[in-house]
Amino acid sequence: MLWIPVWSILAILVLLLLLPISYLFGSWGNIDIQLWEHFSANLLDELTLNTLLLVLSVAVGTLTLGTGLAWFVVMYEFPGRRWLSWLLLLPFAMPAYVLAFVFLGTFDYGGTVQQWLRTFFSIDYFDIREGVFGPALVLTLVFYPYVYLLARTAFANQAISMIENARLLGCSPASVFWRLSFPLARPAIAAGVSLALMETLADFGTVSLFNYSTFTTAIYSVWEDFHSLTAAAQLSTLLLLFAVMLLGMEKLSRGRRAFTQQANLDRPPFVLKNWQRWLVSFSIWMIVVIVLIIPIVQLGVWSYQSLLEEWDARYFDWLSNTLVLSVSSAVIIVSSALLMNILQKKTTGKTVRFLLFSARLGYALPGVVLAIGIMGVLAWFNQQLDTDWFIGGLFALYLAYLVRFIAVAHGPIESRLQTIRPSIIEAARNMGANSTRLLWEIYLPLLKPGLIAAFILAFLDISKELPATYLLRPFGWDTLAMRIFELSTEGLYQRAAIPSLVLLLLGIAGLLILRRLNLFR
Repeated sequence: MLWIPVWSILAILVLLLLLPISYLFGSWGNIDIQLWEHFSANLLDELTLNTLLLVLSVAVGTLTLGTGLAWFVVMYEFPGRRWLSWLLLLPFAMPAYVLAFVFLGTFDYGGTVQQWLRTFFSIDYFDIREGVFGPALVLTLVFYPYVYLLARTAFANQAISMIENARLLGCSPASVFWRLSFPLARPAIAAGVSLALMETLADFGTVSLFNYSTFTTAIYSVWEDFHSLTAAAQLSTLLLLFAVMLLGMEKLSRGRRAFTQQANLDRPPFVLKNWQRWLVSFSIWMIVVIVLIIPIVQLGVWSYQSLLEEWDARYFDWLSNTLVLSVSSAVIIVSSALLMNILQKKTTGKTVRFLLFSARLGYALPGVVLAIGIMGVLAWFNQQLDTDWFIGGLFALYLAYLVRFIAVAHGPIESRLQTIRPSIIEAARNMGANSTRLLWEIYLPLLKPGLIAAFILAFLDISKELPATYLLRPFGWDTLAMRIFELSTEGLYQRAAIPSLVLLLLGIAGLLILRRLNLFR
C-alpha cells in the first residue's frame, strides 16, 4: 500500500526539479539579439568578474575562519571553550541580509563608526559599499558555520593515538595540522566550503544592499526592468553553470575518500601556555561579539527607537504569513523526504537511487534561478489551460520551497533511519505488521527526533528565504523577510530592526531545539 504514493512522490519530485531546469535551458531557443548585445557590451564582463571575485573571497574567508575556529575548539583547552563551541554555530540563525544592513547602518557614512572617526580623529569618509569587501565580509561571517560544523566533526573524529604518535615523532601542532589533520578532514572541509559558496551564489539580499552587481541581481533586474522572463531565464542558466562547477569541484576534491575516521577525541590533545589560552579565548569571543552580540544589541536599540513608529497590526499579518508558509511548507517537505528515505531503504536499484539523488539536487539551484524556472513552467501551464491559478496562488511558492529545501530535510531523516536495526523491522513483519502499521508504529516513533530536526531546519530556511519568496509570492503575502528587505533597501535600518529581531529570535529558538536533540552539539 505504501509503494504507490512513494513512487508517485519520487516521480513528482524528479519532474518538479527537471521541469524548471528544462525551461531554463530551453529558453535559449528564443534569443533577443539586441538585449544580449546590450548585456555583452555593458554588463556581462562586470557580472562575471564580480561573481567570481565574491565566490573566491567567500571561499578563502569561510575556509580560513571555519577551519581555524574548528581546529582551536577541538584541539585546545581554553576558557569558555564549551560555550564557544556552541555559540559559533548561532550565525546559522542570522539571515545574511540582516547582518548586511546592520553593518551598513553601523559603518556607512551616517553610521556610528564613521561619525565617531570624524569627530575624534578627523578621518574622512570611506565607502563600505565600494568593491567586494563589504558583501564578502558579511557572507563569510554568516556562512562560515557550514565549514566550522563539518570541520569540527572531522577533527573530533580523528584518533588521539594518531596525533600523539605524530607528536612523539617531533611534529609541532602546526605540523600536525598541515600534514595530518587537515588532509584527513579535507573532504569534509571541501563540502562545507561548497555549501557556503552555493549560498553565496544564491544570495540576493546582501549584494543588493551593498549595490554589488552579480548574476543574482542582474536576473532580477532583467525581470523587473525589461519584463523579459526569457532573458532572465537565459541569465539564470549562466548562474546555474557556476553552481554545477562548484558541485563538480567539490566532488573532485572529495574523490573516494571517507569524510572522517571512526574515532573520537575524548580530550584536547594540545596544551597552550596560560597567556595563549586567554588570547585564543579573547579572539574567538571577539568573533562571537562581532557576528552575534553587536548585531543583536544594535537591532534591540533600533527596535526600541522605532517601536512606536513601526509597530502596528500589520506585523501580525506578516508574522502569520511567515509562520503559515514556513510551517505548511516544512510539513510538505518533511513528508516527502520521509517517503523518499523509506523508498531508498527499501531498494538497491541504481535507477531508483539515481532518481532519489536527482530529486535532492534542487538545493544546488539558487533561489532566484529556481523562481525564474518555475515562473516559466507555470506561465506555460497557465497559457495552455487558460488560467492564472498556478502563478496567482501559493502553489508556486510551495513548489519552489519543496524543490529547493527537500535536501535539507533529507539528511536528518536519513541519519536517523540508519539507526533502525533491520531486525526490528523483520520482527514486526513476522508479527503480521503491514506497511501502514510499520510506518505509524515503528518508523515514525523511532524517527521522531530526525523528523523534528528536519522540520526545524526546513522551517528556518524557508522563513529566511528571500529571492524565491520575493519573485513568487502572491499579492498581499508579504513576510518578515520581505518587510526587512523593503525597509533596508530604502535605508530605513531602524524600522527594519523590528522584523529582523523577530526573525533572528525565531532562528535562535530553532537552533536551541536542535541542540536539545543533539543535532548540533
